[in-house]
Amino acid sequence: MKKQLTLVLSLLLLLSCFAFPSSAQTDAVSVSVSIANAGTLVLTQKNVTVTDIDTDGAITLNDALYAAHEAAYEGGAAAGYSTYESEYGLSLGLLWGNDSGSFGYYCNHTASMSLVDPVKNGDQITAFIYTDTATFSDVYTFFDKDTVAAKKNEEITLTLSASGYDENWNPVTTPLAGAAVTVDGVKTDLVTNADGTVTLTLKDSGTHIISASSDAQTIVPPVCSVVIEQTENPLPTTTIAAMIVLLVLFVLGLITSYLKRRRHTS
Repeated sequence: MKKQLTLVLSLLLLLSCFAFPSSAQTDAVSVSVSIANAGTLVLTQKNVTVTDIDTDGAITLNDALYAAHEAAYEGGAAAGYSTYESEYGLSLGLLWGNDSGSFGYYCNHTASMSLVDPVKNGDQITAFIYTDTATFSDVYTFFDKDTVAAKKNEEITLTLSASGYDENWNPVTTPLAGAAVTVDGVKTDLVTNADGTVTLTLKDSGTHIISASSDAQTIVPPVCSVVIEQTENPLPTTTIAAMIVLLVLFVLGLITSYLKRRRHTS
């Protein structure tokens, strides 16, 4: 009996030496990251591949922000991003080179509880440095669409919303009226209506970043990436006319040649 017990204990000890994979997700995921520094967008929907960089057994917001800095910040994550352990858990020490400690971060337009919140494929992540570092009044805003594909001069309708809290600190979302719309960082004459809605058209092909600003309150700028399809340029009218003339001349030449052969044979 002693020998059998010793054998069982030895097997258990041997098994404990092997590391079993965690049930948390550790496969690489692809997410989109935007970062605003005191009301100015410094990174807009940067697609990054995220792995378990901090080896905590899960792919988290911390991993995503690290990957975004590594890919887009001059000098990489070592120069622009850092974290530390505080009484509140893992905390931001440096975001986009800023060490103010006044930071916020959202995932899919919902406030994240901590840097160790998990992220998954296709998540939209926004991190920001507060403009108001005294009362932290910056309001998080977002469009109802993160990306839009459209044709030249096709109407694009977006609705801008602001995130906040009610008297019981429950999250609420309200339309943001009176915000000035920007296209590729340039302010336009377009302003959101009472429902937070605005309609715009774009004439240039390629990718354009739609955002907004407000004179009434301090907001975290929203981001919508609009891709305008490349259309083939139609032939100029003069080119078409020249082609028709050449075609007519070619046909006349064939007819003339045919008539000459007929006369010779007769």
